Amino acid sequence: MLWPFNHFWKPRMPPRGTIEAIYGMIVTQAREPLFYRDLGAPDTVNGRFDLLLLHLWLVLRRIRGIEGGAELGQALFDCFCEDMDANLREMGVGDLAVPKRMQAFGEAFYGRMAAYDMALTGGEAALAQALCKNILNGDKIEQAQQLVSYATAAMAALAKFDDATLWGASFRFPSPFSQVAQP
Repeated sequence: MLWPFNHFWKPRMPPRGTIEAIYGMIVTQAREPLFYRDLGAPDTVNGRFDLLLLHLWLVLRRIRGIEGGAELGQALFDCFCEDMDANLREMGVGDLAVPKRMQAFGEAFYGRMAAYDMALTGGEAALAQALCKNILNGDKIEQAQQLVSYATAAMAALAKFDDATLWGASFRFPSPFSQVAQP
């Protein structure tokens, strides 16, 4: 006989609409033209992918400590994988090549997450180096420092939101406009 109250111990699974809303905010922010026009991110498939990973990292980092954060983070990662799979197929990648490409995406995801987490322990200069390497192809350190300013502002903004706001997909990223150095 199954335990009749086992549904009380199941992890809290986020509603699909919540996951899609949060992931949609991440994608929308990563596509902000200013990142490409003024902060030097390459407006390429790889450049957009790297900015998507940066924003996904910012959100995942914030939700680590909230109740149900592991489940929410896993659901966001799953949504990311579904999106990458769909994008590959839309770009015409054959069915046999998709798994290999998805493995590369997974490796890039985990590598960037580890690099950014480790860089945070080394301060803003280390994070600037990590962002410069992963997003700006190893050059443009000045723009990488502006990306660090943006990421720091985003972390601070996300930290102000309570758990319910995060679970309700009611938060917003800060504007990157304030991080662009004015001539």
